[in-house]
Amino acid sequence: MSRTLTKVEAATPSFGTGPSLQFTGGTDPNNKNIKKGNLSERLGEADTERRKAEAAADQRDRAQEIAREARAAKIKYLEEMPDDTVAGTVDDFMFKEGVNDQLIKLDKELVGLTAVKERVREIAALLVLDKMRRKLGFETSVPSLHMSFTGAPGTGKTTVAVRMGQILAKMGYARSGHVIIATRDDLVGQYVGHTAPKTKEMIKKAFGGLLLVDEAYYLYNASNERDYGQESIEILLNVMETQSDDLVVAVAGYEDLMQNFFNNIPGMMSRIGNHIKFPNYEVDDLMLIAGVMSKDLEYDFEPGAIEVFGQYIEERMKLPYFSNARTVRNAMDRARMNSAIRTFDRFAMNGENGGMVSIEQLKAIGAADFQVLLDDITAADAGNKIFS
Repeated sequence: MSRTLTKVEAATPSFGTGPSLQFTGGTDPNNKNIKKGNLSERLGEADTERRKAEAAADQRDRAQEIAREARAAKIKYLEEMPDDTVAGTVDDFMFKEGVNDQLIKLDKELVGLTAVKERVREIAALLVLDKMRRKLGFETSVPSLHMSFTGAPGTGKTTVAVRMGQILAKMGYARSGHVIIATRDDLVGQYVGHTAPKTKEMIKKAFGGLLLVDEAYYLYNASNERDYGQESIEILLNVMETQSDDLVVAVAGYEDLMQNFFNNIPGMMSRIGNHIKFPNYEVDDLMLIAGVMSKDLEYDFEPGAIEVFGQYIEERMKLPYFSNARTVRNAMDRARMNSAIRTFDRFAMNGENGGMVSIEQLKAIGAADFQVLLDDITAADAGNKIFS
């Protein structure tokens, strides 16, 4: 017989017919952090981690023990070393390592600039004596080799960088000693995300040698906080600090602008241990440079030519954009052109001597060839012209 369920009976579920009471994880967001697996697996993982930590601790202790033993052996070695023990003569190291050859080349390549050459010799002396100390087992630390070259264009900064790169290579402070020259255009990108790859690519090219950043102050733009040059500077500073054993950085430019750069970027100043100032050449030095250039190009100065050139240099130094040895090179190129035009007109156009030109005439640079340059810069409208 059927009967009608009471209200209480209808509301009470029957046992075994409702949702399972087994835990299914629920909706608690922390459930994903609960480790799976049984207890033995979790204990095994914990034991593995403990053994790894113990092995790392043992390795550190062993490394410290080895360092202590090496230190003790070194102390004993130095204590037992006879007072008359020699590491060799300075000349031995200078010649054997090829440092002396580089200094001789620098002396030939740079006319004048005695103070610059002396500073390079001082750095070379430090490297040589440091290597002699290492040979005897004394404590040594690699000195800060990053450099600053300050001076006007054409004063030999690139030449010194090349020689310093070779000296560092000869003494074992650089793998190859090559020099990579970079400017802002080589290091700083035009849009977001472009600067880091460009800077790192130039650094990669310079590894094992010397990176010369010319006119480094253009990397920093005080008027624009969002300028991408700051990112390049930060990368350079990091590499100068952490990878100084594989890269020497030299920054170069005008002295006053470089000083402002260092004031704005104190981290750069603190990382540079060698500051070399390149003064402007004197007139006599520039005349000697012209003589060296003419000899290299197999030209001869006719009587009176070098005197006119000296007058030209004296006047040219009064005008803007004077660039020392670069100005001399440009003047020599123009004098060669004037000589070529003069010779061509005489023998080709006018048929002098039946068009036959002698070796002496092909090699000659005369006073008239420099007089053209002098007349240009002393003319009434010279102030309106730009001279190289």
